[in-house]
Amino acid sequence: MDVSFFIARRLRFRRKIVTASVAVSFFVMILAVSISSGFRHEIRDGLSSLAGDIQITPPDMNVLDESSPIEREPSYLAAVEGLDGVRAVVPAVYRAGIVKNADNIHGVMFKGVPQGASAGGHDVADSIPLAVSIPSRLAEIASLKTGDRMLAYFVGEKVKMRQFNVAAIHDVMVETDDNLVVYAAMSDLQRLMGWDENEVSAIEVLMDSSHKDETDIREATMHIGGLVSAYSYDSDAPVIATSAVSRFPQIFDWLNLIDFNVFFILLLMTVVAGFNMISGLLIMLFENISTIGLLKALGMTDRSISKVFLSSSAVLVGKGMLIGNALALAFCILQKTTHFIPLNPENYFVSSVPVSVDLSLILAADVISFVVIMLLLLIPCLFISKVDPADTVRVR
Repeated sequence: MDVSFFIARRLRFRRKIVTASVAVSFFVMILAVSISSGFRHEIRDGLSSLAGDIQITPPDMNVLDESSPIEREPSYLAAVEGLDGVRAVVPAVYRAGIVKNADNIHGVMFKGVPQGASAGGHDVADSIPLAVSIPSRLAEIASLKTGDRMLAYFVGEKVKMRQFNVAAIHDVMVETDDNLVVYAAMSDLQRLMGWDENEVSAIEVLMDSSHKDETDIREATMHIGGLVSAYSYDSDAPVIATSAVSRFPQIFDWLNLIDFNVFFILLLMTVVAGFNMISGLLIMLFENISTIGLLKALGMTDRSISKVFLSSSAVLVGKGMLIGNALALAFCILQKTTHFIPLNPENYFVSSVPVSVDLSLILAADVISFVVIMLLLLIPCLFISKVDPADTVRVR
């Protein structure tokens, strides 16, 4: 056994406050990483559910225009479906409407999706005529529940009225009073618009989880635009491809701001933990100054003696890291299952603090923080070279 490690096993920090400080720092760091990851996943999934990661629409991007539908199965569809990272390509029909129930009136967006293959995972029952799935916020505003009938008006050249059946109530993460989407069968909205089954408002491209960051979505949008130009026939309606990044720039800017704040928190907590460890190590060095002098008198080098105290410090940092990780993961599991910390969706786009345990990010934060703390601990080890055995060792 290395003599430095042998001696280090007999030297321990005896101050629980140092361990607690390191544990708290790692707890905050892992929590920040998990919450940031949670926001990214929930909001990006919410945007995918709302309008896809990439939309293929008429050139004016007005998906509500009844007079300019596009083909449901254009000639370039197979090329888009085969693009790397594309999980699904889903047609959709959009129509603005007004929902009325008793004295409650509210504007909503109707989205028609293929039955059994909804873009947002909100399946519409095919056994119920004019079935819809409404967001929980609309159910609260209009006092609607599953099984109720919902009267809706559609304003155009003529005002049209339809009575839908509430088949389901769904919860969505990206939801405000001004952004309520009612999912209906695509065929019902096509009949409402006077379209045939091959006419839709937009084609939505959903990317898989590994291609959902801002850069990947922008690149995929450019590729899809190129494929549309290359594979379109003259008979195809003119279209353009737009990304969720360009449609919701403020949300992606907000996510980038969260990532910056998380980086700042990681840096701050690492420095705090590092300086707490420096103060603890200095105290340990002062308490063992005679031991340092004795080890020098026995012929140990400054480097070997530093290794003794760094090894003991590494055990403490590792212990604090494990405690902090365990507490943070327990908190994440509790929040994910109970949602006991709510948020105002008007300000945060989500109704509760989202958490996502990304083990690769957590491991990276742990390793980088551990290395930085151990590098900071090299500073107090300079004290060892100043110790003179003649002043610290007394023979009696």
